[in-house]
Amino acid sequence: MIRTFGILILVVFVFQVNAQVRMQKLEGGFLFSENDEKVLFYQKQPKNLDGKFERCNYIHPLWGIDGTVLTEDFPADHLHHRGIFWTWHQIWIDGQRIGDGWEIKDFEQEVTDVEYFSKQGGIAVLKTEVNWKSNLWKKHGEKVPYLKEKATISIHPKIDNCRKIDFEISLLALEENLTIGGSEDVNGYSGFSVRMALPEDVKFIGPKGVIEPQNEAIQSVGYVNISGSIGKNNGEGGIVMVDNPQNPGYPQPWILRKQKSMQNAAFPGYTTLPISNQKPLVLKYSLLVYSGKINEKGIQRMMK
Repeated sequence: MIRTFGILILVVFVFQVNAQVRMQKLEGGFLFSENDEKVLFYQKQPKNLDGKFERCNYIHPLWGIDGTVLTEDFPADHLHHRGIFWTWHQIWIDGQRIGDGWEIKDFEQEVTDVEYFSKQGGIAVLKTEVNWKSNLWKKHGEKVPYLKEKATISIHPKIDNCRKIDFEISLLALEENLTIGGSEDVNGYSGFSVRMALPEDVKFIGPKGVIEPQNEAIQSVGYVNISGSIGKNNGEGGIVMVDNPQNPGYPQPWILRKQKSMQNAAFPGYTTLPISNQKPLVLKYSLLVYSGKINEKGIQRMMK
């Protein structure tokens, strides 16, 4: 059952005097804004393109500090890419492949519960519960959920030219012997991804300096700063993708692309990983959305 919003919205009103980031329920999902400036939209209801590539449970648009849309949905080169998303190519139960969440084949998500509240400091928090299903996994002729996903998205007010958005994603198997994994090649596309509108002058910087994207995954401990002329009138800005030290496999490798693709913190890569039905797998990431420039000191300050 989708939780009703009557009680929740009353709670929101209590905080609105001091809150800076606020939520508005719109057709298809929830819009977050700060001082009437759009921040992001969470897509709750299923959305498709001519009946294909149906998806939900992702963020698009993500707006920059100056109001520019930074993400893409249904891009012509990869129609399955969608804004800010987290998903896996390989999904197996007892050795049977039951779907591909990355390319949205034999894969369905149902958002079953949504909660919103404000925290001290003007932080808006969206909590979601999502069932994963497949037409290849049925009991008594009916599709049944095989995994329960819970996510917490915390949207911070901007500080100067930068905003932080935190993600905590929890995966709990509802069936025994469930495993997930990335693409079965050297790339190993898997996990948390950002489909960003990339400018021609895009550049990638990590803690040790400039990064040159390769075909295969590369290392950059802690974060990757993706920047260029992304703002209005070709103004400079970017998105910093942050890999949390508490993540399994930290530092997770990065798949980076200069054009026509997503940016991916690849986990677990091309191998498969068992998902427990007792203790959930928890993954944590952050995005720093900024205009102008940000340096190492600024990134560390925002992540405190």
